[in-house]
Amino acid sequence: MKFVIALALLAALILLYRRWVRASRLRYLDQFEIPAAVLERTRAKRPELTQEQMHLVQQGLQQYFRICVAAGGRFASMPSQAVDDLWHEFILFTRQYEQFCKRALGDYLHHTPVEAMPTRDTATEGIRRTWRLACNMEGIDPKHPQRLPLLFALDAQLGIAGGFIYTLNCKDAAASSGGAFCASHIGSCGGDSGGGDSGSSDGGSSCGSGCGGGGD
Repeated sequence: MKFVIALALLAALILLYRRWVRASRLRYLDQFEIPAAVLERTRAKRPELTQEQMHLVQQGLQQYFRICVAAGGRFASMPSQAVDDLWHEFILFTRQYEQFCKRALGDYLHHTPVEAMPTRDTATEGIRRTWRLACNMEGIDPKHPQRLPLLFALDAQLGIAGGFIYTLNCKDAAASSGGAFCASHIGSCGGDSGGGDSGSSDGGSSCGSGCGGGGD
């Protein structure tokens, strides 16, 4: 009996510790600011973006990192090319990025091209996970969304050339000549989760770049 009680207490302590760690990481993310030099490099890559639009991209990257914290080490996708560009520039500042990852995520978050993913299922799982967590963060029903969460809306909103465009209406996606993805389809696919693909066109089940994934 004492052994059972001890195990229960240990399990409770482990759960409390994990919650404390997650809360601590989220607090760090809330106050973290992308280095100015990273923003300057991204503006040089995307000169068409205004300062206000760049602020939205920063918000998108922060949401992405919060999704990675919530994913608990599981793969999640990056469904915005604009945010992926900012993330990629951040990674190039290796020391700062490594320190950030340790504080915010507990481990280094790699930027892995879709070609390097172990299976196609990894990509499919990743986009579902990102969709579900992004919707939860914004109070959106992932199976019956009335709007797109920030990460899935940004590229279309900003008019990003070569971006990942999502629509709530699957008929609009099918009729799109630009290869739009049906976001409603992602939410109805089932599964827990996420994975990205920087060039897929399968209706949105796997698109975008990966959380630990991404173009190049």
